[in-house]
Amino acid sequence: MIAPLGYWVAVAGVLGLAVGSFSTLAVYRWPRGESLAAPGSRCTACGHALRPFELIPVLSWLLLRGRCRSCGAAVSPRYPAIELASGGLAALAIATFGPTWRGVAAALLLLVLVPVVVIDLEHRLIPDVIVLPAAALGLAAAVAADPSCWWVPVAAAAGAAVFLGLLWLAYPAGMGFGDVKLALLLGAVLGASIIPALALAFVSGALLGVVLLLRLGPRARKTALPFAPFLAGGALVALWAGPALIDWYGRSFG
Repeated sequence: MIAPLGYWVAVAGVLGLAVGSFSTLAVYRWPRGESLAAPGSRCTACGHALRPFELIPVLSWLLLRGRCRSCGAAVSPRYPAIELASGGLAALAIATFGPTWRGVAAALLLLVLVPVVVIDLEHRLIPDVIVLPAAALGLAAAVAADPSCWWVPVAAAAGAAVFLGLLWLAYPAGMGFGDVKLALLLGAVLGASIIPALALAFVSGALLGVVLLLRLGPRARKTALPFAPFLAGGALVALWAGPALIDWYGRSFG
């Protein structure tokens, strides 16, 4: 008997919550150069080692009222927010694309974007330890989704990375090399839809730049903007509307 879609959506949501819990660890430790494997999860204020019942995604934070059980220090609401975002996005990916390799690739992309965006916003860094393995897994899932067109995700991943890589070479101060590596993952999962994803990322980034220029004047030129959030926003739109955008462009300007 084949399990109904709702079952797989629920499974994806639960797994997403678990991955989100790990993402909270990565968001805190990776920028500080700490190991993601050991020691186990601890209170950042007093060092209290968290017990299993304190590690249940979202629920533990709610039951403990957002405080450490040992020292009473406040626990940032960003932790359950990251967990909820991860679980919700993973469930949404499977609800949209089904329990297929396409759904797996989409869920993987969305789960990775959550910690990547948070880290880039806070530290202007993109973690290779997350992005590069995800790019390999995303490419494998995308190829498995449509083996007859295996070259599409390969070409999209390579093309996106080369495009951003050339921009990085031309103006290193305006873009980090981590964005180039993130483009590998986006291209692998999105395929041809990487084109509208990148277009949307650059347009939205340019619009924000204009807003900052109008508000801050010459000082805006010294304001560093993380690009991963714009890439993530473009990817989210392209994941669901990419083919429609490509078709619209072809009909309008082809």
